[in-house]
Amino acid sequence: METLKCWSSLNVMILFLATVSKACEAPSSPQCYRKNAGDSVYMCEWSMNTTESNVTFNIYFNKNTFGGIKTTWCQINEERLIKYRPVDIWVEAHVGNSSCASSTRSVVLADTVKYEAPQNISVSWLKNNLSLTWTAAEKHPAAAEVRLRRDEQPAEPWEKRLTNTTNNTSIYQVIVMNLLKHSAYQVQIRHRSTQATNPLWSEWSTVVLVPAELEHEPEVTVTTKHLNGTRMLRLTWKPMSHSAAVRGVTYSLRNTQSPHGCPCMKKKPFIIKDKHTTYMYVSYSAVNISVTARNAVGNSPPAIVQVPTKPPTDLKACDKMLLENLTRKSCHEWYELKDADRKPENVITLTRKKKEKQRKELIKKMKDYVRYLYFEHRCYNRKPHTVQMCLFYRKEGAPNSPPQHFRAFAETPTSANLLWKAIPLVNQRGHLINYTLCCMKISTQVEREECRNISASLEKYHLENLTSGSKYNLSLAGVTHMGEGPKITTTITTLPEKPVKVWLSFGLLFVFFIISTLCTVILKRIQNKIFPPVPTPVIADFNACQPESQEILEEKEEVHELTLLQLHPEVKSSLGDAGECTVLRGDWDDGNDEDMENERGDLRMSGETSDESPGSTDQTLRSCREGEITDLDQVENEIAMLIYRNGLVFDLKTDSA
Repeated sequence: METLKCWSSLNVMILFLATVSKACEAPSSPQCYRKNAGDSVYMCEWSMNTTESNVTFNIYFNKNTFGGIKTTWCQINEERLIKYRPVDIWVEAHVGNSSCASSTRSVVLADTVKYEAPQNISVSWLKNNLSLTWTAAEKHPAAAEVRLRRDEQPAEPWEKRLTNTTNNTSIYQVIVMNLLKHSAYQVQIRHRSTQATNPLWSEWSTVVLVPAELEHEPEVTVTTKHLNGTRMLRLTWKPMSHSAAVRGVTYSLRNTQSPHGCPCMKKKPFIIKDKHTTYMYVSYSAVNISVTARNAVGNSPPAIVQVPTKPPTDLKACDKMLLENLTRKSCHEWYELKDADRKPENVITLTRKKKEKQRKELIKKMKDYVRYLYFEHRCYNRKPHTVQMCLFYRKEGAPNSPPQHFRAFAETPTSANLLWKAIPLVNQRGHLINYTLCCMKISTQVEREECRNISASLEKYHLENLTSGSKYNLSLAGVTHMGEGPKITTTITTLPEKPVKVWLSFGLLFVFFIISTLCTVILKRIQNKIFPPVPTPVIADFNACQPESQEILEEKEEVHELTLLQLHPEVKSSLGDAGECTVLRGDWDDGNDEDMENERGDLRMSGETSDESPGSTDQTLRSCREGEITDLDQVENEIAMLIYRNGLVFDLKTDSA
């Protein structure tokens, strides 16, 4: 039984010790330090892994005890500590009824310095080098460690750079060399003292995102909308690159007037964040607008937008009593003009807040014989409006320079073109009313000079009513209210009258011929369409009988004696016989062709032509047919005989006996 009791007591003790060891885990050794060499308060820190909420700590400095601490750090004033000789320090933790202590550390408290983590870190690019600045912990330089990696690749390991800060009383600065200024980086910094005997590294700073450098100015476009007395400007610019805008980009707008107020009043710049479009109202006077992008590493170069004065149409001269009637409710501007482009120089501004004495002094600054572009501005609904715009001279005079580059050239025998450049504004010395153009013909006789006025806005003129082939002297001068200025002269000779050239006449004749031909063809076609032509009857071709031989054509004409024969009465009765005609027709039809040819050959040999040729045979047959109808008594009274001699026909008539 006693043995069992001993074993039970031992088990209870083992369980108690296990419970105590599980409930209390020894904390780490404390670290005590000052935040800088001049600080009189020491900070002591330690750590402990526990989930208990009612843990208390006691910290021991040799025999000095500071208890009842509920956090893992404490602050102790230096008067209660031994600073300049070694002391043993440890921490004891109390969890419920159990306690545990850390290991002992022997230190000289005055030698240990640990800075706070870097604060207020600023970054900027110097070409490909990154400048880092933060609030200095002491007046002495410190050692710094920088670790960084590119923001586009957050998985890559940290790159560490160890360096020393520059000697500055209020700011620590380090420069990290050889980086890519077009990329964004993640940066952390820690530092420690270089003067303390036992310096400790500070905690790492929070991660600082370093954007890329803004190398180029914003690309700004301006559109202008003219309203009643004011202008609305719409400014638009392109966003910056992603690497340059990782921490956001703000845009600062400045102008020579005011962003959202009345003109002639200086105001702070207008800041726009995360936008790329804005609207602005300006008056009719010239204004310069600058747009600057800004990120965490610096500013971009400013983009300057120049908005000129509104182009005046038919700008008139100001009232002579203008300086006497200036109102204090308006803003007045005088732009000194030295060229025709109306670029403002030496702007004189009078605001309604100016005192009367200052107004008089500003007016005295105005120069005589100098042209000013005058504006009067007022504010309506916090928008600037130009209520008056004119040209102003404090004192006028006649021009001291003639028009520039005066030249003339003949266009026709009776006219010429004149060209010139206007008198420079600096030399006009007043409001130019018109130009005086004088023309005088050079001849043996005394000619009268003719002058005429030309509008002051012209720079060319067409001179007419001249004499051909004549020489003229021309002069031109500007005129103001105070008189006429110097003249510029030139000489011109008009073209002589020339006769019409021969080739021109031939050309006109040729053109007339072409036109006449075309008209004739066109009229002919119109006539054919209206009155179509009557078709012509078709006549068959007639082929003349060719001679049988060349010998017949070559025979000479021969004349033979003509013999008259008295027919016998029996012939008369035989001619009356109709049956003979039939026999003759039958003989002709059934006769031998060879006999006919022989008979024709005999006639040719005898130099005579046979009466029984095909033509005479046809005639005989025709006579036989007619004989059946014709009275036989008529045949008895008259007989016609045809005799052929060498192509000639002889008609012989015989009377009956």
